Amino acid sequence: MIHIYFGEGKGKTTAATGLAARAAGSGMKVLFVQFFKDGSSGEVKSLKKLENITFLYPDTYNGRYATMTDDQREVTKKSYTEAMKKAIGMAKDFDLIVLDEAVSVFSYGFIDRDELLSFLKDNREAKEIVLTGRDPARQLLELADYATEMRKHRHPFDRGIAAREGIEY
Repeated sequence: MIHIYFGEGKGKTTAATGLAARAAGSGMKVLFVQFFKDGSSGEVKSLKKLENITFLYPDTYNGRYATMTDDQREVTKKSYTEAMKKAIGMAKDFDLIVLDEAVSVFSYGFIDRDELLSFLKDNREAKEIVLTGRDPARQLLELADYATEMRKHRHPFDRGIAAREGIEY
């Protein structure tokens, strides 16, 4: 089935991480792909201690979309397109595929949208696939078996408090 964890609130990657830990603990093979991240977060460090989890990252990390230059966006698009192709090619060997921030990558056009949609349609009954991010496109929501919105009511960042290691990353 297809899971989408989306919204402005905290907890999208945390939910995907929890599901990955549960699946790995049950003997499932997990592919965990992260976009817009460099692999140094606490949840990744924890998951790397578990068996059955493989990580994949694009070869380019340019931070958040809003702070990228046009040149960085072009390089990021090439890198993310290649990483998604690689993930799709590897997927046959895994039971759970987590595509962290793929909702956002899809919206920004950093991947081949048709390729992802085809992958989701072709694998929805054979795999568990999780996508996280903000503002999911209608096409993604229509495919989702689970669609969970994380809504922010309050967040310390709004008061100028920076992300804290171990809590937000």
